[in-house]
Amino acid sequence: MSLSDIKVIAFDADDTLWVNETFFRKAEEEFCDLLKDYMAKEEANKLLFDVEMQNLPIYGYGIKPFTLSLIEAAIKVSNGSMTIELVQKLIDKGKQMLQEPIELLEGIDETLNELSKRYRLVMATKGDLLDQERKLIKSGLEKYFHHIEIVSDKTEKQYSKLVKHLDVSVNEFLMVGNSLKSDVIPVLNINAHAFHIPFHTTWVHEMVHEDIDHPNFRSFTKASELLEVL
Repeated sequence: MSLSDIKVIAFDADDTLWVNETFFRKAEEEFCDLLKDYMAKEEANKLLFDVEMQNLPIYGYGIKPFTLSLIEAAIKVSNGSMTIELVQKLIDKGKQMLQEPIELLEGIDETLNELSKRYRLVMATKGDLLDQERKLIKSGLEKYFHHIEIVSDKTEKQYSKLVKHLDVSVNEFLMVGNSLKSDVIPVLNINAHAFHIPFHTTWVHEMVHEDIDHPNFRSFTKASELLEVL
């Protein structure tokens, strides 16, 4: 399949269009610091991750589920002795994360502007609907996208449904994102195209330790490099 067949380009949002994961890492550090009298940092961080994984099938992805996991993990770390003041600090941390300014990644605005002249662009991301819509509006990038797709998770089934909804074939669809697990592997598995632009910070749950060998796969260091091949 050739890149000349592509008609639709879908972009992941968090850490592909704008900075996101950095805020979660900072929140994790603050969580461990708040609970340092109860448990060592490494243990507390692992416990928090375990709680997030247990809650993922129930709450899904996003800052609000993360905030609930912070509170639940804090209860476990402190053996139920955490104060109401600590609960409030964790709630305030979640609210702060929801109100963080949008920081676009290098060259993304210019890249979307150029690509939108020749392709149908789609934002395809997972997470909380309200939060992702808010970030998109604040980013100023909404004008470039023909369609917005916000799903609970990114699977082969979801990508196949999206391709069908967009009324294109798999060889006419390209996904661009920072996660091999969510943005690349399931897309390649349906024989569509996938481009990887790594972000400097990756959530452990999204890490994939394998080499991708597929004719429809390419990797770049920044968004503007897409213009060299598309």
